Amino acid sequence: MLSRRKMLVTGAGVATAAVLAGCDDGAKKTGSAATGTDGKGGGAAPQPAKLTITPAADSKDVAPTSPVTVAIENGTLDTVTVAAAGKALAGTLADDKHNWRSTGALAYGQTYTVTVTGADAAGAAVSQTATFTTLKPAATVGITFQANPMLALKNGNTYGVGQPVIVFFNKAVTNKDAVAEAMKVTTTPAVEGRWHWVSAQSAHWRPEKYWAPGTSVKVEANLLGVDTGNGVYGGTNASAGFTIGKSRIAIADSNTKQMECYVDGQMVRKIPCSMGRGGKGAIGSKGEKIDYLTASGVHVLMTKEPLVTMSSASYGVTNKNDPNYYEEKIRLACRISLSGEYVHLADWNIPKHGKENTSHGCINVAPDHAKWFYENFDVGDVVEVRNTAKNLTLTDGIGDWNVPYAQW
Repeated sequence: MLSRRKMLVTGAGVATAAVLAGCDDGAKKTGSAATGTDGKGGGAAPQPAKLTITPAADSKDVAPTSPVTVAIENGTLDTVTVAAAGKALAGTLADDKHNWRSTGALAYGQTYTVTVTGADAAGAAVSQTATFTTLKPAATVGITFQANPMLALKNGNTYGVGQPVIVFFNKAVTNKDAVAEAMKVTTTPAVEGRWHWVSAQSAHWRPEKYWAPGTSVKVEANLLGVDTGNGVYGGTNASAGFTIGKSRIAIADSNTKQMECYVDGQMVRKIPCSMGRGGKGAIGSKGEKIDYLTASGVHVLMTKEPLVTMSSASYGVTNKNDPNYYEEKIRLACRISLSGEYVHLADWNIPKHGKENTSHGCINVAPDHAKWFYENFDVGDVVEVRNTAKNLTLTDGIGDWNVPYAQW
């Protein structure tokens, strides 16, 4: 019994030649199928066509990144169809019609049928079919390119010199090395950088120093077919790109109560400010001590909001009778940490700006300075805080630049 991998070749032309040879009446023949091209019966008969389909018939657990190819020897291909669940896989036929190769990706957990038609060297029809099955993951993982944990990356957008490349996974990754190997960052001009797993769901890539203004950045996550751990595979391939804008760096010093703002290396504005008061801790709803300090270290601007409600309830002070309780509407707020640090307008505190730290941890400034900062600084720009008794952690927003590059 023939297996379904057996090549079927129509033999009408060969059978006719055999009959003619058996009924030879002695007449001289020149160049016939029976005698060969020299008319003396010494020519070789045409070789049968041979089809090769890859993956081989009945293959199991085929990776979705595997190419499907069809090749023919001693013949030409006419049509190749690779389909599953009513959807055909894209592919191209070579100009000489000897090879076909898929150009699209396979889907997980599908049985594909390959149907081939062609002709042998004598013009007789050739056909073959085969099936194979792709691997079926326990689950798939999706990704999001992020500007920060609060904001998705906008493809083609411009960001500040402190903006890392962030890939967020909707499921925890355990096979981190394989996943990092499948992700690539390309920059123009070229710059060296590294991946770092900030958590089991978030990988960041950054260079050793802040980006050079004008750098073009492209990230590719080729995760289709990659085992991210425990039988969970990457769901798809994805890419995004962004450009680095001007260098905008603000340095806020708790000792001087001044925030110096630099654009492309030049100080363009010196802003009196008031920072976290510290030393007057409150107790949160779970008994935790609240320190009211602005964290030292490199912060990266995350979001800008024209109006935001700030409340002590966000860090555990929920009793409205507590003298440390507050809830206020704040204007021109530029967020620099997940824990609630902002650079924002504080017109009620103007007498303290440049003189005393009285805030609950934010950097508050006068209205004209708040308006200028809001209009000139943007997502990815740097706000560095100095000389406080607390340090920004890696996961409190974007603390990437506080980790020495040798440890990154």
